[in-house]
Amino acid sequence: MTERATTLGVAVIGTGRMGADHVRRIHDVTSGARVAAVVDVDAERAKAVAARVDGCTAYTDPAAALAAADVDAVLIASPGPAHEATLLAAFERDLPVLCEKPLTPDAASALRVLEAELRLGHRRVQVGFMRRYDPEYVKLKALLATGQLGRPLMVHNRHRNAASPPFFTSSMLISDSVAHEADATRWLLGHEITAVTVLRPTPSANAPDGLRDPQFVVFETDGGALSDVEIFVNCGFGYQVQAEVVCERGTARIGDGHALVTNMAGRWGGTIAQDFTERFETAYDQEIQTWVDATRRGEVTGPSVWDGYAAAAVCEAGVRALEDGGRVEVELVERPALYA
Repeated sequence: MTERATTLGVAVIGTGRMGADHVRRIHDVTSGARVAAVVDVDAERAKAVAARVDGCTAYTDPAAALAAADVDAVLIASPGPAHEATLLAAFERDLPVLCEKPLTPDAASALRVLEAELRLGHRRVQVGFMRRYDPEYVKLKALLATGQLGRPLMVHNRHRNAASPPFFTSSMLISDSVAHEADATRWLLGHEITAVTVLRPTPSANAPDGLRDPQFVVFETDGGALSDVEIFVNCGFGYQVQAEVVCERGTARIGDGHALVTNMAGRWGGTIAQDFTERFETAYDQEIQTWVDATRRGEVTGPSVWDGYAAAAVCEAGVRALEDGGRVEVELVERPALYA
């Protein structure tokens, strides 16, 4: 695709919380794009979302939306199990895609998507690991790249939610939450994760019955570093994502949330975000704008299908470690040159 003088027409697949927020973002925040179509199995919900955008058509079938003449690109925000079919349909039309994580729910299906993209001979997918667009993570990545702190030795991650949704399972702490730390670790360090261990303290009294919350996850990497993740999805007080990289000559930490500190009435402090859409609002805005700009230039940038596949493989190993105990090695195919 060459640089477009016209606005990019985007089909948003899935109009739940994430999809509806992306519709709002493209309509109100993003430049160079418009929402041409929305798709949801719930026809009434799709119609309600489409009604907020002039010229937007509601569909219940993704294939019909992808075939529409005014659709130039696809944003997938449907549940993970539906991603593979939509991605393959987009490949048939050679449409650019931004796919929310997970790429697919497991490594085998992610590998099928990777093989399908390889048959195209060029990248078509950017995976929605939005932390790569968060200003604090970007600054941390840039600092590590200078080498002034020396070789990274360890990464300490904390990922806390005020409360988990009622459908959340113990394995979803890995597959839906720690997936972000898996990608962030790979991206920040430039390493692949080779093994996963999951330790389980006594569950919090605030966790729903049967939910193993919190968990402590340890990644080993092929660069000799360790990365740990405290995942605690019923902490009760808010949403926190923090990371500290310990290097040979210094450390760097992000996520403290101290941009504004108040002193008043004998107290000092700040506020704590209550969910991911608040904490990572800027990251989502930057992610979508970057995708639109690259697509209009005829390019694909950002997290690749390989990154989505690698994260799925790491999470698969993590779920096995959670269920069976012990250390589980991550199994990856050889990385294709397309994703070098």
